[in-house]
Amino acid sequence: MALNKAACAAILAAAAVVSVGVVPSAVADPVVTSERVAPETPRDMDSLMKELSESSDKVSAQNEEFKQLQVEIEGKEKDLASVKEQARAAEEAGNAAREQEREAKKVVDKLAASKYRGSVVDPLTTVINANGPQNAIDRSAYMSAYVRKAQEALDTQREKSAEAGRLLDEAARLEAESQFQFNELEAKRTQLEKRDEELKKRIEEIKKSIDSLSPDDRSAWENKNGPVSHDLAGITSTNAEGMKALEAAMTKIGAPYGWGAAGPNQFDCSGLVVWSYAQQGKSLPRTSQAQMAGGMPVSRGDLQPGDVVGFYPGATHVGIYAGDGKIVHASDYGIPLQVVNMDSMPFYGARRY
Repeated sequence: MALNKAACAAILAAAAVVSVGVVPSAVADPVVTSERVAPETPRDMDSLMKELSESSDKVSAQNEEFKQLQVEIEGKEKDLASVKEQARAAEEAGNAAREQEREAKKVVDKLAASKYRGSVVDPLTTVINANGPQNAIDRSAYMSAYVRKAQEALDTQREKSAEAGRLLDEAARLEAESQFQFNELEAKRTQLEKRDEELKKRIEEIKKSIDSLSPDDRSAWENKNGPVSHDLAGITSTNAEGMKALEAAMTKIGAPYGWGAAGPNQFDCSGLVVWSYAQQGKSLPRTSQAQMAGGMPVSRGDLQPGDVVGFYPGATHVGIYAGDGKIVHASDYGIPLQVVNMDSMPFYGARRY
């Protein structure tokens, strides 16, 4: 805006010099000079408002994308932790199975050694060498138990060996998967850090531009979306929880806009939606795009107060339907939370939570 005023001042100065050089000062006509310069001011102001709006919209869209990337990273971190825990558990189970295999092998080896030393003979010889019928029965039962124990030990060894191999293979697979996810996560973190730097820089540029506006221009900025007075008297909704969220949002009329803020004192667009529904104990996605991907789709004609409404291509902005064709929303930096007509922005879609 400072450049705007400087340009106007330069035009006025130039006009004054021309008028002095061509005609006597007694007949100079300041009205004519004013008529030549005055049209430039509203045209420049309109251009400035458009430029600021476009820049702010782009930054707001980038902010929503940035928050979505944060959400994805948080999800990746949880996935990575889960996979690592599965890998750890699989490795522990595999090692335990390997130990059981070793114990089973000891039993098999012991039985094999016993047979090798001749302490165990075949069933027929055992019966023949018996001292009597009862002794033969006892020896036969012992031999049966021995053979069964040997078979069980061998089966256990084979089973535990296979189980250990399977579990340790699974642990190795999960470890490889966790490493892959870790690499993906680091790449996203690098991307996030880069975007964070770019976003902060652009936000500061926008804030500086808006903060330097004159009182009149600041007022024009705050009112660029056509805020209206609106209360909820007589407003009803079939969306009970949404209605309560709307009531919560309306208590924040006039609160300042803050990029990335979700209350209770500052809000960005999706932050207002999150905070309003959180007052009802309901958790909604953090970004405008995610909010427009969740819930139940609602057509424009079926909107109920409390429904979440998305605007602009890509759902880069959201608000809460306030009834009577109105939206309560956090718009842009330098514009307090306000109610506007729905037609002030291009409709994207709506969701009911």
